[in-house]
Amino acid sequence: MTEIFASVVADPRFPVALAISVAAGLVRGFTGFGSALIYIPLISAVYGPHIAAPTLLLFDTICSAPFAVQCWPQATRREVLPVAIAGALALPVGVAALVYVDALVLRWFIAALVLFALVVLITGWRYHGRPTIAASLGVGAFAGFGSGAVQIAAPALLVFWLGGPNNATTVRANIMVLFAIQGALAIAAYAIAGVFGAEVLALAFVIGIPFIAAMAVGARWFRGTSDTLYRRVAYIIIGFSGLVSLPLFDALR
Repeated sequence: MTEIFASVVADPRFPVALAISVAAGLVRGFTGFGSALIYIPLISAVYGPHIAAPTLLLFDTICSAPFAVQCWPQATRREVLPVAIAGALALPVGVAALVYVDALVLRWFIAALVLFALVVLITGWRYHGRPTIAASLGVGAFAGFGSGAVQIAAPALLVFWLGGPNNATTVRANIMVLFAIQGALAIAAYAIAGVFGAEVLALAFVIGIPFIAAMAVGARWFRGTSDTLYRRVAYIIIGFSGLVSLPLFDALR
């Protein structure tokens, strides 16, 4: 096992992965989401999606668990529960997509979903009133599939919750709690599918430590942040992720 760790650290791609994990951790701690939107497109370009998705799942789920527990009192659990149930049912389909579907097809799908979410939010669309069961189940299914396939569940949740009447603290808490639930289920599904290899486990460990440190710094920055700033940061994250994940730019990376 020592040889595997040494090989991972000696890989010339490792410093790039380390920098990406720190950036993703800062964003995750500040907004409660966004680590996948930064990490997955960039690590996929460096290592490939079959390394990117399981490594993020491992250290993001483990590192964010304490923050999810802390956010639990602020979450609207009656809104989170139906989304979580639908996500749990759709998650195995996403895992199957990661294993069997061409990575390029998945990247086009995710890029289109991210950019669509950005357009909807910037145009000022707002969800009025309490989320319906049907809408919650639909959003949960999209989020569960995205989480299982490439560990990107945030776009559908942002359209649903960030565009609604809840303030930044509640939205952040809902997302953090939901991600903790989906993360635990995804770890089990990935293990059954045989996605976790020695390289994945080693890389997740060595970049997970700086990720959690950066996440703690990001969480400290969030305190006292206005709703306006929070939403602007979210929009920037979505736009950046949508652009950098476009396969059209692969030749430039």
